[in-house]
Amino acid sequence: NKIEYGLHFLGYFDDEPERFPENQHLILGTVEQGKNFAIEHEVDEIFCALPNKQEEKIRDLIAFADEQLIRLKIVPDFSHFLTNQFHKIEIDYYGTFPVMTLRNEPLDNILNRCAKRAFDFGFSTLVFFTFLWWLIPLIAILIKLTSKGPVFFVQQRTGMRNKPFLVYKFRTMYVNGDADNVQATKHDSRITPIGALLRKTNLDEIPQFINVFLGHMSVIGPRPHMLKHTEEYSKIIDKFMVRHFIKPGITGWAQVNGFRGETKDPKEMEFRVKADLWYLENWSFLLDLRIVFLTVFNMIRGEEKAY
Repeated sequence: NKIEYGLHFLGYFDDEPERFPENQHLILGTVEQGKNFAIEHEVDEIFCALPNKQEEKIRDLIAFADEQLIRLKIVPDFSHFLTNQFHKIEIDYYGTFPVMTLRNEPLDNILNRCAKRAFDFGFSTLVFFTFLWWLIPLIAILIKLTSKGPVFFVQQRTGMRNKPFLVYKFRTMYVNGDADNVQATKHDSRITPIGALLRKTNLDEIPQFINVFLGHMSVIGPRPHMLKHTEEYSKIIDKFMVRHFIKPGITGWAQVNGFRGETKDPKEMEFRVKADLWYLENWSFLLDLRIVFLTVFNMIRGEEKAY
């Protein structure tokens, strides 16, 4: 709607109207005829959407607009670069060179990264001195009393910039040889009784605050995947690797929106990746607080896919 932008649209002009059969009736003439039209109708602005290969014609139009005191605006076509229709191209200047940014990334700003790290450290410290100092030993005792094996489950996961790191969780399964390859499923026989409770309440994830203190993870971010899954999904899910531009999190936008747990269908992973990319492009301190609140709310309410 042109009125939304304070414009009164008068018409299109193009030298090859046959390229636009569905809108051919809206084209009033050639580019040259458009010059005369602009003078006769005292046009204030001309929007030029000619392709770059028609450089000579664009330069001629610029000269004409300057001579007639008409503002000319270039409309480049970046649509084939965009990952979705809601993206907005950003143009920065490095000296005199314009540089196009295809994706908004608030955490690319060092001040935002420092703010997020300060939040991670402050929130983790608060959680530790409030709950974890007594909860971790209690859960550890319950795990040791109910099944043989270590208290913690340590596994390599894909981190920021695709660098692997060791993630810490409470062990929720009987010791088995498939832990690094097979996702947990509903009614999985490998899960211990206490493990089922831990997974249902997400308490199995709390040792990852150690990862947050070490700087491998953030409180909020895309969930880290097993190395095998990263290798598999990166080949079939568009933009899957983009989620690794930021640190993985204990919880994230995808998880609080129900995109968690087992992914039987690649479509489920697609939804998760889209949610992760939305978070990457729309991060804010208030958004992180919102995700923390929703995570706690979901823990209390219980989640269908928490198994």
